[in-house]
Amino acid sequence: MAISTDVLNSLNGTSSTGTGTTSGTNKNDSSAQAVQDRFLKLLVAQLNNQDPMNPLDNAQMTSQIAQLNTVTGIENLNSTVNNVLSQMASMQALQGAAMVGHDVLTEGSALQVTDKVGRGGFDLATNADSVKVQVRTAGGTLVDTIDMGGLAAGRHAFEWDATKYSGSEALTFTVMPTASKTAVTATALQRSRVEGVSNDNNVLTLQLAGGKTLPYSSVKAIL
Repeated sequence: MAISTDVLNSLNGTSSTGTGTTSGTNKNDSSAQAVQDRFLKLLVAQLNNQDPMNPLDNAQMTSQIAQLNTVTGIENLNSTVNNVLSQMASMQALQGAAMVGHDVLTEGSALQVTDKVGRGGFDLATNADSVKVQVRTAGGTLVDTIDMGGLAAGRHAFEWDATKYSGSEALTFTVMPTASKTAVTATALQRSRVEGVSNDNNVLTLQLAGGKTLPYSSVKAIL
């Protein structure tokens, strides 16, 4: 009498009957305890009804018990991992609360203007002989140009005197690096004030000034 097919079907909450299939009472219960209960009930039933001329094979029964231990072990491991993830998410939220009121750097070209001073930053992939930052309105009108001279590869910050601008449109900036022999890639980094944090599906999310939200993983630096 074979046990493998019936046991495997039982672990999924079903049992084979001829060519059809019937559902167990706990078909949707995949917990470790439910799996053990279904296995033991089926095993006892098969032992009670085995054919004396074709008794249950000891090696096969041992193999099935080993499979049961694997299934329950995975179930327990999944539960442990989920608990750890939940605890880590709670710790992240507590740590993220300390960021409220601070500025962060993220990829973007919006120019932060606070107390008549515009601030932003950028990353240079390689050295640049000359770097200029153009300040523009949201509509694309050039407001001013900041000449930062030659700069080495890496992260740089800049400030701009916003008293030169009397308009009401939001401002953006464009980084324009040049080099005599090679092209230079620049990544614009905008500053934003963190006004709140939340934990959405175990992902730490920041609420920034202006209503924008983004995951903590997008933060390049905390200022």
